[in-house]
Amino acid sequence: ICPVTFTLDPGHLQEDRGIYGTRRRHCSASELDTFSPYSMSDSNTTDFTNPSTFILLGVPGLEATHIWLSIPFCTMYIIAILGNFTILFIVKTEPSLHGPMYYFLCMLAVTDLVLCTSTVPKMMSIFWFNSREIDFNACLTQMFFIHCFFAIESGIFIAMAFDRYVAICDPLRHSTTLRNPTVAKIGLAVVLRGSTLALPCPLLARQLPYCRTNIIPHTCCEHIAMVNLACADTRINNYYGLIVASSTICLDMVFIAVSYTQILRAIFSLPTKDARLKTFLTCGSHLIAILAFYIPGLFTILTYRFGHNVALHFHILFGNVCLLVPPMLNPIIFGVRTKQIRDRVLRLFTHKGT
Repeated sequence: ICPVTFTLDPGHLQEDRGIYGTRRRHCSASELDTFSPYSMSDSNTTDFTNPSTFILLGVPGLEATHIWLSIPFCTMYIIAILGNFTILFIVKTEPSLHGPMYYFLCMLAVTDLVLCTSTVPKMMSIFWFNSREIDFNACLTQMFFIHCFFAIESGIFIAMAFDRYVAICDPLRHSTTLRNPTVAKIGLAVVLRGSTLALPCPLLARQLPYCRTNIIPHTCCEHIAMVNLACADTRINNYYGLIVASSTICLDMVFIAVSYTQILRAIFSLPTKDARLKTFLTCGSHLIAILAFYIPGLFTILTYRFGHNVALHFHILFGNVCLLVPPMLNPIIFGVRTKQIRDRVLRLFTHKGT
């Protein structure tokens, strides 16, 4: 990608659009040799190369504030780690929580741990130690984990919505419908779906020839940020990325909306106000977690698609926030809103204090 701090001759710069309408620039070989401090080869080599490493710039334009940016991101990461491990510990040690809803909650906690750990350590190494280099295969692996576990988390929310639907709309069959083998099969299906959707992204990206620069203007190996460096027709990558984004955000939101439409109909059919309120509160934590996950994701898609004048550093920072805020908030939301977990946490700290 052409370094944005340099003004290039318009006759040597072409612009087209990648997925979500993001701008992509193709530079001539001479321009890349002249301007790129990380050029992979000299002017006597061929026009294309497959780099063995990439350079992650972090947040272009805000390099001077990397140390300050690391403080909120590191804080969110620590809260996410502690919170999700606490959820796993409480569910494991409390026999009364060994049920479908809490098994799905454990799946969500593990997914959140992997999702934020796949990006934050490298981000912190960039912010703290200016360690920008990442191996080509490691870059592809990180890409897979980001997209795979994002899709898995979305699938877990669908499974949790189904659990609430059965518990409220058909409570007598809840214990027989969602037995442990069924929960395990649902979890396996969610993982397989996420892996199947995400695997083509690194495989397609691996086949591309890359321009004579290895600079990725991002804090992680995000799919489109890496594909935009390719010197080839990337329409397949762009279309597939759009399909993955649509299926993991828009389509899953439709399934969840259908489930909660049926849930709300069942709630409003209850005879008393107290019964309606009590039943609705059992879904409160799940609804808040859904909004915290899907609203930033949907906003990211819309800004990538229509926000052509939005600064690059905003896209990067907001993208990182979308990957970190749900893992941080989920254990807080479920810990505060779920009475069994809240009481178990209070007993844990009260016992230690005594």
